[in-house]
Amino acid sequence: MMNPNELLLHYDSGQCWPNSLDLNSQYPASKAYQDALAVRALRVARGENPVGYKIGFTNRKIWDIYNVYAPIWGTVWDSTTSYGVRSEASISLFRICQPRIEPEVIFGFNTAPKPNASLEDLYQSLDWLAPGFEIVQSHKENWIFNAAEAVADSALHSRLVIGEKIKISTVSNNVQELMDQLAASKAQLFKGDELVDTGLGANVLDSPLEALHYFLNELRSCPGSTDIKPGDFVTTGTWTNAWPLVPGESWRVQFGFQNMHLKLDTLN
Repeated sequence: MMNPNELLLHYDSGQCWPNSLDLNSQYPASKAYQDALAVRALRVARGENPVGYKIGFTNRKIWDIYNVYAPIWGTVWDSTTSYGVRSEASISLFRICQPRIEPEVIFGFNTAPKPNASLEDLYQSLDWLAPGFEIVQSHKENWIFNAAEAVADSALHSRLVIGEKIKISTVSNNVQELMDQLAASKAQLFKGDELVDTGLGANVLDSPLEALHYFLNELRSCPGSTDIKPGDFVTTGTWTNAWPLVPGESWRVQFGFQNMHLKLDTLN
């Protein structure tokens, strides 16, 4: 397997990993997370600031497509995130390797969750939620990888666009209400005027809030990992399949939950 410096070099260049690199079962997920944390340290050392996390493969509907059967997670950066977007944004695909787009719901934290946090504890620590697009990428050609490779590949994260934030307190009175509302909601993904995919919040580990709780436990059980801190956010995984992107396209998502929507134009 490539070392953390080599992983970061490919991330920065947008070039695929060598074709000869085929790890199969020789590379365990535990080692992949340690390599990903080492890449995180390299990025911090050069001045990038971690601002949150992403969860991948929370949508069980896509597990068979990618041959990955459990969620993964990674770091999101100030250098990869677009903030303050109300309803429209644009993003460059320069040096993004085989980009794809995912409509997701993002949660922002007001306080750090308690140790061994219950779903109720987690709910009480949240400040806002928002619609978003994560631009994911794979440095393995044709998006053929195993779970450990996806983890080492920065959990496939490339860019994140965060739409208009909605205060949790304005949309639900308790954790069960929020879970149920999100689970029952629908996301419609359009390329231009064409509806290309539809997904339910229940696809995301039964509800995006359930996915967030799962992630919190995984994060805290990973040796050497950081923890959630006030102001962090987490994007919880795609409601649809991940769709290939090229420059010059216009995408939008319409969520049934609170009529959330977001439009994104892609640039060179």
